[in-house]
Amino acid sequence: MKVSLVTGGAGFIGSHVVRHCLALGHKVVVLDDLSSGFQDHLPAGIHFVKGSINDLDLIRDMFRTFDFDFVYHLAAYAAEGFSHFIRRFNYQSNLMGSINLINAAVQHDVECFVFTSSLGVYGTQSAPLKERMQPHPEDPNAIAKYAVELDLAAAHELFGLNYVIFRPHNVYGEHQFLGDRYRNVIGIFMNQLLSGQPITVYGDGQQTRAFSYIDDVAIPIARSVHIPEAYNEIFNIGADQPYTIEYLIEMIAREFDIQPELQYLPQRYEVQDVWADHEKAHLFGRAPYVSLQDGIRRMATWAKKIGARRERRFDAIEIRQGVPQGWDPSVRVGR
Repeated sequence: MKVSLVTGGAGFIGSHVVRHCLALGHKVVVLDDLSSGFQDHLPAGIHFVKGSINDLDLIRDMFRTFDFDFVYHLAAYAAEGFSHFIRRFNYQSNLMGSINLINAAVQHDVECFVFTSSLGVYGTQSAPLKERMQPHPEDPNAIAKYAVELDLAAAHELFGLNYVIFRPHNVYGEHQFLGDRYRNVIGIFMNQLLSGQPITVYGDGQQTRAFSYIDDVAIPIARSVHIPEAYNEIFNIGADQPYTIEYLIEMIAREFDIQPELQYLPQRYEVQDVWADHEKAHLFGRAPYVSLQDGIRRMATWAKKIGARRERRFDAIEIRQGVPQGWDPSVRVGR
């Protein structure tokens, strides 16, 4: 039986990766600080450790205690736009925490290290984004993600640590953190509808994104360690068809049977059109492709059951200049 560590395993993508790893016959150990995850997302049959990837003593103890074959590293605070205003927190969480894990993986001869990066590493390049493009990250979150990608390549070159890097984008579905106003637009919109609030739209709503249902991302991530041809490669992963934000709102509102009030806010700095080429990811076979309509319906059904999420306060704001309207750091973020 293979033993897998899943960091961030109580969070959104992580909890689904955990489920699919169990289905593959892995013994699964989850490390999560529950800052944006929930223990009730976790299936039975796993070993849960509450803690942070920044706790070096804990990381060392876990790698001594468990003979990990695989590491799936999904723990992160992946708020691209907000990362400009929490720069130190971003690099500590998304870069230095990752290095703790890479060091331990090398020291304990882990077979494969799977890392979830971001489509943000491409920066403002024109869609469709392809793996052969030279990354040009422009926000601190993407800079940290790309730095980890480079470090994994260096660790492979010197120490032989195998890795698989995924660049997912705009993932949505059950277990998404509805209370986070800084990321995950579908979760934000659903939480606003459940709370009786207007839907906030930055700019004119004509930005386009390809929205990726969770299983179309989590299944290939879980399977990747069993596909040697995937080792030491980078893969875009997610949906192919882009939609405008305004069309997305219409689709979500239909599932809630609500005529929403829209609150238009000034355009914030972001890429206008984001979607990717996924030809390389066909190596994994095609995950059960879920259309946006079906995926929104599934997520809406789940969101109605759990209800609106209250927001946790984010206290680590470091730069207040230029924070977009609606991102006031004094307002609570999370459940």
